[in-house]
Amino acid sequence: MSFAFLCAVSLVYGKVTVTAKLDSVNLLMGNITTLGFEVVQDKGKPGGFPMFREANPALGYVGVCGDSIELRTSFTADTVEVGSGRIQINYKVPLQAFDSGTYRLPAFVYVSESDTARSNVLTLQVVPVKVSAEDPIAGFAPVAEPEGKRFYDVVPDWLADFWWVIILALLAVAAVVWALRRYKKEGTVLKKKPEPTPYEEAIRNLRELKTRNLWEQGMEKEYFTRLTDILRIYLDKRFGINAMEMTSREIMDCLYDSDVKDKRDYVRQILSVADFVKFAKVRPLPADNIAAYDNAVRFVEETKPVVVDENGAPKNSVEKGSAKNPVEKGGEK
Repeated sequence: MSFAFLCAVSLVYGKVTVTAKLDSVNLLMGNITTLGFEVVQDKGKPGGFPMFREANPALGYVGVCGDSIELRTSFTADTVEVGSGRIQINYKVPLQAFDSGTYRLPAFVYVSESDTARSNVLTLQVVPVKVSAEDPIAGFAPVAEPEGKRFYDVVPDWLADFWWVIILALLAVAAVVWALRRYKKEGTVLKKKPEPTPYEEAIRNLRELKTRNLWEQGMEKEYFTRLTDILRIYLDKRFGINAMEMTSREIMDCLYDSDVKDKRDYVRQILSVADFVKFAKVRPLPADNIAAYDNAVRFVEETKPVVVDENGAPKNSVEKGSAKNPVEKGGEK
């Protein structure tokens, strides 16, 4: 008999019990009351209501009875020892109702390790708010000032939301101002690529002609046509001689009146062979082809402009010249 009694007592003491009660069973719609839970369980065992653990923290409440009633997740829980290794946890959960009517609150589940208990069922009467057309309309509550003001609390909302648009607009205005000032100063927005000097252009074209190996392939006419074109363009840009519209005789006469008349023999050899090839259809010897190319290179190299500094020493820079500029050491003074 005593053994059976001890077993019964141990079963009672090992169980988890949950008792639910309301501070008020009659609640005015929109008001808040307290739903209390008295949980008795063994000491040292963790437990809790799954509905609160699974609630969305961002919402801050758990909806019951079709979301007509909200249980706030900001509840309190006090623990009291009741002896014999047992404790009582007193939960106080704020409850708010938004629709009038009689509601039967469900049995709330409490879990402590492997033990599960359900609370008793409660009935709540929510009374509607009586409103008539003569009742005054309450004004809005004043806006609460934050305790510690931050940057976003003192600036306007449009500035906090669209600051990046303002920055982009300022950058765009700065870019337009910079472009207008650059255009006014230099006549263009984008920096112009420097044009090659007549010397640089001629040397590049001569090198390109050499790599094509025209006369080695029996294309002497094409070879001398291109070679004389390079020479004529150089004379035009370097000395202002409109050689593209002149005959060979007229080019030689202009060079005789220029400051590089001592370099005329280079040009004479090139033009003479070129005229025989283009008009008399004479096939020159390989030596003539090589000599014409070498004379073109010598003429360009020996007539390139040389800038002289204040001490009379030449600089390694090339500039456009003209036929009337004096030449010193194959270049300009």
